[in-house]
Amino acid sequence: MSRDMTSGAIDALAWDKQGGLLPAVVQDADTLRVLMLGYMDPAALRTTLDTGHVTFFSRSRNTQWTKGESSGHFLDLVAIDVDCDSDTLLVTARPHGPTCHLGRTSCFADAPGTPPSFLHELDALVASRERDRPAGSYTTQLLDGGIRRIAQKVGEEGVETALAAVAQSDAELLGEAGDLLYHLLVLLRARGLGLADVEALLRNRHAR
Repeated sequence: MSRDMTSGAIDALAWDKQGGLLPAVVQDADTLRVLMLGYMDPAALRTTLDTGHVTFFSRSRNTQWTKGESSGHFLDLVAIDVDCDSDTLLVTARPHGPTCHLGRTSCFADAPGTPPSFLHELDALVASRERDRPAGSYTTQLLDGGIRRIAQKVGEEGVETALAAVAQSDAELLGEAGDLLYHLLVLLRARGLGLADVEALLRNRHAR
């Protein structure tokens, strides 16, 4: 299930089984590592979907809380899936910093996972540049220049990649393709999108 759950779909979940709460397993969208387990009530689920920041219901404090609201280590929502009994949620997200309060990546110290691809690492770096805008960064300069300037760069790199494919060496083609991919990631981020959104689209197309 994507981030587009309707109000009816939320209401249809098996909230009554566990006193109005559903366990929510959070998994890193890139490494597939399990990060933590929390609980959601309908309001926390709706807040998660509305804000894009994974939000839970605290059983000890009897209140809603958003992961990262005090530490800054937010979990950016990618997708939510529901198990076959409609009583457990699988939340895929991208963490900003460690998830565990002990400073670890995961609350489960030995949870397995696969390292993210370099393209995902680059996408995460571009996202951090968009958020922090460090001085002296080429990515910051591009983002500060606005979408039209970034789009122009993507167009230029696309043409150069096509020309390299026709008339230049493999090494030159790879170099131009790398430039094109980088600038495309920056353009997506400038529009509030990322590599995961493209992957989701391709995955949906492949499933048809």
